[in-house]
This record gives sequence, C-alpha cells and structure tokens, in this order.
Amino acid sequence: MLLKGSCHCGSVGFSVKSPHPYPFNRCYCSICRKTAGGGGYAINLGGDYGTLKIDGKDHISVFRARIEDPETGKKEESPGQRHFCKKCGSALWLWDPRWPDLVLPFASAIDTELPAPPEHVHMMLGSKPNWVEPHVGPKDQKFEEYPKESLADWHRRLGLEKPDA
Repeated sequence: MLLKGSCHCGSVGFSVKSPHPYPFNRCYCSICRKTAGGGGYAINLGGDYGTLKIDGKDHISVFRARIEDPETGKKEESPGQRHFCKKCGSALWLWDPRWPDLVLPFASAIDTELPAPPEHVHMMLGSKPNWVEPHVGPKDQKFEEYPKESLADWHRRLGLEKPDA
C-alpha cells in the first residue's frame, strides 16, 4: 500500500510503500510518548525504506534519543533516527541503521486512509505514566516491554500483509 504523509505546516511531504499498513502497535515508551504521542503513546507503521520519497528535505531535522544502558546506567545515543519537521515539530518517521531496509512512519503523519486493525498491541506499558489509561480491547495484547512478534509477523498472522506494496 502506498502511504502518503506530511507535517502539519506542509513543509515536508513523503511517500513510502508499506506491506504493513495497519496501525496496531501502540508504544508507551518515554521516547515515543514525548516525541510523538498525543495520547500517551505513538503508533509506528512499517515501510520499505528503499521506496521512501521526500519533498522538503531541507525542513527535516533528526533526533537521536539518549537511552540508559540497564547494566551500566550510562546514557548512550540511540542509533535510531527520528525525523521531524524543524518548522512545526511534527514527528514523521523513524529509521535505524540496524534495520536498514525498514522505515517506521508515525501513523500520526500519514494522510492516506489507513485500514482499521482487528486488534492492538500495547507495548512498553512499564514506561507509561499514571495519567495514561490504555484502552485495551478484548483481543488486544499487552506487554511491559517489547513483544516478540514483529510488525511483519503480526500482519502475517492475521492475514493482513499487503504483498503488492
């Protein structure tokens, strides 16, 4: 499925092909929540990085979060690159060199009508603040940290993968 997205002010537009277009994965980690989550979480989609086309590259800024090493307590810069519009602050997508073929657009930046997921995955619930009340449906899964099932595996399990992306 071809996804088209943009920032709030219109300075950045982008498109990417996605075999995984269902916005099912709600991340409550402090990084997603503070950089992109209006409801206390952010939703990422999976896209093919090789198909990413960008208009307005000059208006993009990149943020790399500082993550605490659980063994040493030392904060280190994450390799993940969160792309934002530097004019209006809209979160656009995440790209990480550890998975170079994958780009994770934020569902909040997508203008294309997205399909409704039959269930949701609530992840990193151990990081959510007390004011956030997850709306968990009867089929939804909950995880204190990361689920073992990937974006692709979730789509595959439910027969929702779009091979024509």
